[in-house]
Amino acid sequence: MRKIKFFYCFEKEENWLERMAARGWRLKKRGFVYTFEFVPPEKANIKMDFRIFKRQEDFIEYITLMEDSGWQHLAGTKGSGNQYFMQIADNGDEDIFSDNTSRAGRYKRLSEMMLLCFVICLPFAFTSFITESIKLEAFINPKLLYYTPGLWETSGFEFWRKFLFETPFALMRGFSWCVTLLLFFSLIFFAIKSWLIYKKAIMANGNS
Repeated sequence: MRKIKFFYCFEKEENWLERMAARGWRLKKRGFVYTFEFVPPEKANIKMDFRIFKRQEDFIEYITLMEDSGWQHLAGTKGSGNQYFMQIADNGDEDIFSDNTSRAGRYKRLSEMMLLCFVICLPFAFTSFITESIKLEAFINPKLLYYTPGLWETSGFEFWRKFLFETPFALMRGFSWCVTLLLFFSLIFFAIKSWLIYKKAIMANGNS
């Protein structure tokens, strides 16, 4: 079974995956969608970490360490960031983190990764604006998405023929701009949101 779902809170995602396991659906793979395998319903203790590894050897060492501590790696790759674990040792720790500070650290790593992606994408967006391949005026005046010369001066059958022919291309141009803007807003939103969660957790830990 596959499901599409989005989370910005690790704890909420963990709880959802545990509820899925209680219904007999254990996480098998995590890409753009969640892929589940059917198993007997289980009371699973699932925890998440966020780590990106430069070397495969470091990733394998990390997974081995977690498995030696009683945690089975369910999903995640060297460069995916999100790493999913399920407790398999009854006598082990209930969490993969030793304290609240290390648990909050995953939000800090997520925020830094999102910010890095934003910075990397920024030159491409800037170039697009400079070369006018992205025109923000088109959101106010959609006619700018149509490139057929004299389109808006024609009428009748000739107008509709040209208009209907170019509309799919105009929509693709507009959609690509929307995707670019959505990507930028999403990256900066998640970067800020993750950082605020991290700071809140650190402050709560300091006051406890």
